[in-house]
Amino acid sequence: MLLGSHLRRLREARGITREAAGYSIRASESKISRMELGRVSFKTRDVEDLLTLYGITDEVERTSLVSLAKEANVAGWWHSYSDVLPSWFPTYVGLEGAAHVIRSYEVQFVHGLLQTEAYAHAVVARGMKGASPADIDRRVALRLERQKHLAAESAPEFHCVLDEAALRRPYGDREVMRGQLQHLIEISERPNVRLQVMPFSFGGHSGESGSFTILSFPESDLSDVVYLEQLTSALYLDKREDVTQYESALKELQQDSPGPDESRDLLRGLLQLS
Repeated sequence: MLLGSHLRRLREARGITREAAGYSIRASESKISRMELGRVSFKTRDVEDLLTLYGITDEVERTSLVSLAKEANVAGWWHSYSDVLPSWFPTYVGLEGAAHVIRSYEVQFVHGLLQTEAYAHAVVARGMKGASPADIDRRVALRLERQKHLAAESAPEFHCVLDEAALRRPYGDREVMRGQLQHLIEISERPNVRLQVMPFSFGGHSGESGSFTILSFPESDLSDVVYLEQLTSALYLDKREDVTQYESALKELQQDSPGPDESRDLLRGLLQLS
């Protein structure tokens, strides 16, 4: 998806149509469209021919993009969980694993990267009504596997604003919620985690459109991606004007929320009340 988006921007910058691009690699206009949306695998020769057509002669840039094409064709570890995942979610897991900065606002429940196993089980069971216990356990296992990335040597920076609603809405019993609040207090102390709570007392704020996540990547020429999850699908936005709007909303949320230390105090207060 990232490579396809980059190829699209290169093509548009040169004013080349999808039809002309398709002709250059012995393919159709629809094939170029599917490539740019990240819905098909990439042949190295096709990527090299497109880069030539788009006037990319710098060897460093060419090598970087060809390497990305090879990586894009390798199935990630999360594909083994595809039987219990909605069709749009494996793409997100791959992007999350590649990101070096993850910024998020959550209002319905605690972000998946911050959930305890017990809380995750309660959330997944609620969202997968009628699923077998084995399928629920596998979905929870995937969530816990994702969390390992946050503690790895090359862990990304994770900036999360949690709405107070997500902390007061119970998933599981009292002990599950107490365990989740305690976990948030502890994980917020990690150097790569910045956790803030948007309190009810603030009133209306810039997160009025709902939860969203912004993913940034170490390659400077790759655009940020905004992830918006819906009931039956998800949106991946990478156009600069869209990303800018969400970055602005998140920046406001961060400015308007108490800082990490004050947010930990708020979490401790909720823990005492639970």
